Amino acid sequence: MGARETALNALIACRKSGAWSNGVLKEYLQRDRLDSRDAALATRLCYGVLQNRGKLDFYLNQLLTGKLKDLHPVVRDILHLGLYQIYELDKIPDSAAVNESVALAKKYSRNPKAASLVNGVLRNAVRTKGTLKEPVSYAEKYSHPDELISLLKANLPKGKLEPMLRANNESPEMVVQVNTLKITTVALQKKLEEQGVAAQPHGWMPDCLVLSGTGNLEQLTAFKDGLFYVQDPASKLSVLCAKLPREDIRILDCCSAPGGKSFAAAIAMGGKGSIISCDVHAHKTVLIQNGAERLGLSNVTARQQDATETVAEWLDAMDVVICDAPCSGLGIIRKKPDIRYKNLKETEDLPALQLKILSNQAGYVKPGGILMYSTCTVLRRENEDVVKAFLETREDFYLEPLDLPEVFPKNKSGMLTLIPGDYDTDGFFISRLRRKA
Repeated sequence: MGARETALNALIACRKSGAWSNGVLKEYLQRDRLDSRDAALATRLCYGVLQNRGKLDFYLNQLLTGKLKDLHPVVRDILHLGLYQIYELDKIPDSAAVNESVALAKKYSRNPKAASLVNGVLRNAVRTKGTLKEPVSYAEKYSHPDELISLLKANLPKGKLEPMLRANNESPEMVVQVNTLKITTVALQKKLEEQGVAAQPHGWMPDCLVLSGTGNLEQLTAFKDGLFYVQDPASKLSVLCAKLPREDIRILDCCSAPGGKSFAAAIAMGGKGSIISCDVHAHKTVLIQNGAERLGLSNVTARQQDATETVAEWLDAMDVVICDAPCSGLGIIRKKPDIRYKNLKETEDLPALQLKILSNQAGYVKPGGILMYSTCTVLRRENEDVVKAFLETREDFYLEPLDLPEVFPKNKSGMLTLIPGDYDTDGFFISRLRRKA
């Protein structure tokens, strides 16, 4: 099975069963045993189609003699794959894009005319390349639904909408955090380069490398030896803003999976103290524990725990509580492109859940301790509004200014929203609250 067929299977699964592209793609890459080159192509094709679906439909409307809505969904997926290769990928010959798409149509469509249709449309696309009308609206140009665009526009500062939409369609850098308990950043950079991986220090996050040419990351010796872990700079920044001391303090990370913030905290503390890293799902706590063991972080303990339920022995017992609450995920569309197509109405109840979780976790903070609240979205109703609603009920907590890297403006509010397109990070919200002593 080739890269295009694997990508098609992933697109079908996303459409039919609502599967998340990153999860199903990883599963299919392993199932189909693609080599690193084909795995990279399958990933680029799957994500590329999801990122550009509206734009590809805009072109299809000009190329079809019939109506777009009359296309069988699988045939539409195949046409999307072919058009993406023809219009967006320079290194693939147009003939290969056409011929492979026709082969997929023959295999995956019961309609004997499907292959002929695919062949005709894609050959027309090659012939007219550069002459079709280009999309003008944000919805068609950046392939975001109108409803989502309206919601983002209402929540972003002026001038930030289009850069975010553009950033959502770009391939994010592979960013890893150095496990400085085992190796220095300079030594890891050298070790990776010896393995054929290009590694550059991150622009503003210390002990952080930007990688390229990794192939299967998990097969790298440096990965197996626990010398680094994958984490976006925004997520690590949310932990650094807690200003953790290298002392024997107790930390609770209440919604931890896959564990990146717990790992960042453990390393920042120099391996001292103790971190309870929780998730509501048992299989995710296994991921956390396995990650901690790979990195050699003996001060991290994974535990299955519902963040809305109270654990009596933790009350008033934690020096720091990290609360990265479940959210709409609208800040990580560049990594999970299919989030843009999810039903926004399903996110409207999230602020109530987030407030419930934050209020419950606040009970674990010692007097004088720190409560970090974060999300990976840019919506005020899930961010600032939740913090404000919490403070109205808990007068014993107050916001503290964030200590940020020099590239950021000085922060006084104790809250920060990172917007894709600004600092080359995920969209992320960070706030720091202290309980009165």
